[in-house]
Amino acid sequence: MEPSPGPDAPMHSAVLVAVPEAEPVVARHRARLDRAAAEGVPAHVTVMYPFVAPPAITQAEISLLASAVGSIAAFGCNFRRTGWFEDRVLWLAPEPDGPFRALTDAVTAAFPGYLPYGGVFSSILPHLTVGDQPEGGPDELRAAEADVLPALPISARISQAWLMTGGAAAGSWRPIATLPLGISG
Repeated sequence: MEPSPGPDAPMHSAVLVAVPEAEPVVARHRARLDRAAAEGVPAHVTVMYPFVAPPAITQAEISLLASAVGSIAAFGCNFRRTGWFEDRVLWLAPEPDGPFRALTDAVTAAFPGYLPYGGVFSSILPHLTVGDQPEGGPDELRAAEADVLPALPISARISQAWLMTGGAAAGSWRPIATLPLGISG
């Protein structure tokens, strides 16, 4: 019988594009309003979540994932505006969002058993979450939006994705593989 994983063992994995250029603008809001930040997830645009269970991640999966991500050329993007999912989630919109959609499509094609957000949504809208259902409700999100808007646009160069694993424990999410995008023409 295998020993049970400890309480700090990673329980989930995700493929994401970290956007360090956004941190100066959103980090203090995310720290209060987005539990993923407390878990160690940086400002990012999700490519695929949930992904392969951490104990099942092998070098073969990482190689296949790297190939899928590498099929999309590196690109630049800007975050010029905010968006909302109802009044519960405040996010930044990447422009263009097509390359992010292409990354998700490439990973989905390589790993057809995994769907973005478990297939819960009929279409995926690339976004960078600023706040997600905080205890203070929509008023906290509106205050964050008012603070973030004057700092836009944020320009970013997207040249890699990360495979990360973690769980609900504070600071538990860690990158386990860096996945370079292809060379842009």
